[in-house]
Amino acid sequence: MTKRQIFYSFHFDNDVMRVQQVRQMGVVEGNEPVTPNKWEELKKGKSGVEDWIDDNMKGKSCVIVLIGEKTAFRPWVQYEIKKAWADGKALLGIYIHNLKCPNNGTCSQGTNPFDQITFKRNGIVVGKPSVYNPKASDAYGDIKANLSKWIEAAIADQSK
Repeated sequence: MTKRQIFYSFHFDNDVMRVQQVRQMGVVEGNEPVTPNKWEELKKGKSGVEDWIDDNMKGKSCVIVLIGEKTAFRPWVQYEIKKAWADGKALLGIYIHNLKCPNNGTCSQGTNPFDQITFKRNGIVVGKPSVYNPKASDAYGDIKANLSKWIEAAIADQSK
């Protein structure tokens, strides 16, 4: 099976090391990470970040929100979720608080970022995208073993 093209949404400052673990699993093809310097440059432009997100989300079959302790309240994460939904992309969330950051260890489980949004299709409210909470005892192994399955389920749900 061809690897799906994925856009990862996450809170850079808190979770970049955890996100790198998911990226390096090699299960899917994800968007290239932006460097901290490039991110600062993008933030200076009037629509720099928004344009970067829009460009990098093109051609992706699924948007995965990697949920750390403070992810739900990040404005760009909210933008990415709303854009993914409006563009008809599959959408899912994965809690990553139990992945160990080499600098900070694990963190507290964050709030579901999908709780802040009303999801509609054709003007009718529908259920929220699925969110997965990997086993605390082996979060890395659980994500690696199930990521493809979770993506395919999100794609199937989106096509309904």
